[in-house]
Amino acid sequence: MPSASRLLALETSTDTLSVALGSGAPDGPLWQHSGPGGAMASTTLLPLVKQLLDASGWALNSLDAVVFGRGPGSFTGLRTACAVAQGLAYGAQDAARPRGLPVLPVDTLLALAEEARWNHQHAGQTPPKRIAALLDARMGELYVRTYACAPAGLSPLAPARLCAPADLGAHLQADGATLLAGNVFDSYASALAELPGTRLPSLPTAAALLRLAPGLLAAGAAVAARDALPLYVRDKVAQTTDERERLRAALAAVTP
Repeated sequence: MPSASRLLALETSTDTLSVALGSGAPDGPLWQHSGPGGAMASTTLLPLVKQLLDASGWALNSLDAVVFGRGPGSFTGLRTACAVAQGLAYGAQDAARPRGLPVLPVDTLLALAEEARWNHQHAGQTPPKRIAALLDARMGELYVRTYACAPAGLSPLAPARLCAPADLGAHLQADGATLLAGNVFDSYASALAELPGTRLPSLPTAAALLRLAPGLLAAGAAVAARDALPLYVRDKVAQTTDERERLRAALAAVTP
């Protein structure tokens, strides 16, 4: 992957949608947008992609990869991001790229931890030893994954899992060296009241996906569009016919 890569990132795993276009370098070019997600993501995501491509002057088939947050998170949001990433990758097929663009699925909790790390660093705080990424899974549960935080990057310490808020302290063995990052602190305030550690409200973002992308691409994590899949953690739910039809119509309006 060239150092001046052109990357498109899509993050729709929560109620906030974000899209970013850039090189992946912290000081590289960046066009980004965030707004309401959830059920609206399937109708607004592709028009936003087109707006960013128009603003940058980059053609779809000039991109080097499409990056998306694969989950865990909202089932509808994950399906939307995956389907749009696949559709855009196939839409960039040409003689030079008969298989279209590579697709890079990135764990949502890793993107959340990276966004927290970035914001913590730019607030002038001492880097934490660990970051616990906590995402509201609804139905009285959390998605959780803890990462070691080192100058070389974030390293997972355990697989992503579902956890009841009341059980989180025992699972994390949290202490003052663990930064707790996520969108769970208001929803589960009572159950998490005694949990030690600094708290940083955070969400996974497309900009975080872009920052993670160069290292993941260099490690060979990109896949062909047909092999890109969501990561649900909770039981999978099939995409509805209505969702498929909306996405098919939207893709036809964006891809040549």
